[in-house]
Amino acid sequence: MPAGIAVPPARGWIADRPGDLGPEQPSGKFLGRPGPNVGFAISLVHRQRDTWTLGPHEYVGDAAAVVAEIAMKRASQFGRAPIKADVDIAVALLGYDGTGDAAWVAFRSSLVHDADHHYEPRRAAVDLVSDELLKSSPTDVAAQVATWRASVSN
Repeated sequence: MPAGIAVPPARGWIADRPGDLGPEQPSGKFLGRPGPNVGFAISLVHRQRDTWTLGPHEYVGDAAAVVAEIAMKRASQFGRAPIKADVDIAVALLGYDGTGDAAWVAFRSSLVHDADHHYEPRRAAVDLVSDELLKSSPTDVAAQVATWRASVSN
């Protein structure tokens, strides 16, 4: 966007079309979350993925797939399209902002391996992030990153 142009915030969304499942949406392991324009997270991820810090054996496509889906999951909980903050939270949780130690990077490398090409590892990684954590503010999530990483890597 040109300087001085502000992007308006995304509007809320409810399932009111005939094909929407509404409150009877199935939930469970390996099931995603419906939301408006969740695919926009992929565009947001592509804008910043060149700035990420990857481990020696990590592929940026795998990292991008998991980050985008975590951002989609967070945005859908608020009934809106993904925004940059959703992607930033996913990047911080996974440590692509350079905050991961060697043990975390090794765990993360195996966690997201092949996530770009296979649904199961991508969904398994996303399912490790709880709804409660993603509903938190960016500041609260930042305070919980170390605790979350320790809980999922042990």
